[in-house]
Amino acid sequence: MRGFTALVAAVAAERLAELVVAERNLEWSKANGGREFGAGHYPVMVTLHTGLLAGATLEARRRRFTPAVGWPMLVVVIAAQCLRWWCIRTLGPQWNTRVVVVPGAPRVFAGPYRFLPHPNYVAVVAEGAALPLVGGAWRTALVFTIANALLLRTRIRVENDALRSLT
Repeated sequence: MRGFTALVAAVAAERLAELVVAERNLEWSKANGGREFGAGHYPVMVTLHTGLLAGATLEARRRRFTPAVGWPMLVVVIAAQCLRWWCIRTLGPQWNTRVVVVPGAPRVFAGPYRFLPHPNYVAVVAEGAALPLVGGAWRTALVFTIANALLLRTRIRVENDALRSLT
């Protein structure tokens, strides 16, 4: 259990690092005329991701580590983190946890965006399902996956509409 708690703490620390980058990028975006879209769903997203970390930790306390599931899921979690930071580095100052569009900024088609329009969400979905399963927290994985799918439907639509509105 200590190992899983340490993993969740590491993911939480990674999230805090993301927020630092996002805040810096938000300042850059605003200074360059950036507009935020869909701000209303942002608190829901923060609550959902916080719930993932708390729920996985609490549920895993009542579960046993199953190596046949836990180790492969750990690999998925690590791969998701790598993909997420590849997205962050590729987008540079245009990356954010919020939906912010800078008029005139070029659309990015490099890095993982060569292959998928929203690769960061692949990382979010993979990590959200896999992280709880490392600790055997299958209920948390299921609830997060369903709630996240509903939220991502809204968020991707907001992103796509925001991009269309500025072209």
